[in-house]
Amino acid sequence: MGMSDYYKNLREKVGNELLFMPSVAGVVRNVKGEILFQNKGNGEKWSLPAGGIEVGEAPAEAVAREVWEETGLIVVPKKLLGVFGGKDFRYEYPNGHLVEYNTYVFECEIKTGVQNPIDSETTELRYFSLEDMPELALPYPKSIFLPDENKEVYFQWNEQWLDNFSLD
Repeated sequence: MGMSDYYKNLREKVGNELLFMPSVAGVVRNVKGEILFQNKGNGEKWSLPAGGIEVGEAPAEAVAREVWEETGLIVVPKKLLGVFGGKDFRYEYPNGHLVEYNTYVFECEIKTGVQNPIDSETTELRYFSLEDMPELALPYPKSIFLPDENKEVYFQWNEQWLDNFSLD
């Protein structure tokens, strides 16, 4: 449903400056195993149905709400696929707003609903196979999209991060 009052209030204070934003994204599959992606039609690249976690909202609750708003589908989160953040998940919107997402990605199961966006943020929804996935706005590793391959929750790790610490 667009930007919440909470984030609007923050933007009024900081303008386009970088905001750290807790967020969620949903991996929704059809019966053929294809993944649902969203095009906002504003020049941004394709994305998963996703958005910010609102104050007082649990991540699983937020992904159910965001998927419903952006797709019209009622889903139940079934599994946490990964947690992502840091510089690789900084993004600049066409309006100049800068964000750095800390994103929980959930595998979601469709319960009901008709694929028809509730909000005005989505111009196109389309299912893609793994081989034909569009370029995404955020750099999720392709491995999180592999069905039933993820026995553990994926998280970013770079051994070089340990170089930032010293026992001296």
